[in-house]
Amino acid sequence: MKRPLLLALPLSLVAFAGCGSSDATPKVNKSDLPGSALACLESKDIPAHQTGENGDELVLDSGEKIKFYLTADSAIAEQFAGHGEGAEQIGTALLFIPPETSKKNDDLLHDVEVCLANL
Repeated sequence: MKRPLLLALPLSLVAFAGCGSSDATPKVNKSDLPGSALACLESKDIPAHQTGENGDELVLDSGEKIKFYLTADSAIAEQFAGHGEGAEQIGTALLFIPPETSKKNDDLLHDVEVCLANL
């Protein structure tokens, strides 16, 4: 009868090991994906601001733009309709990238993609 208790202790220690980490991504608010994405970008020191009629766009100081839609299917439909040509679809967002990038910008884009993928 003591074996389950002995197994529970190491498992609980493993579960709590990641709690309180300073590099943890911010919590995702599913009702405010642009706000959650902005919080994630800010946690990675990526300057950006929220814009758009409904606050559904993020513009990065480096020139990239992120437009959020209600569903991933809506984002895909925008691409097919010709309103998202050249954009990368990540979940419910379209990430518009300038045509020319640098190594530094590629590293930044990786962090942006991670933030969007974690929504």
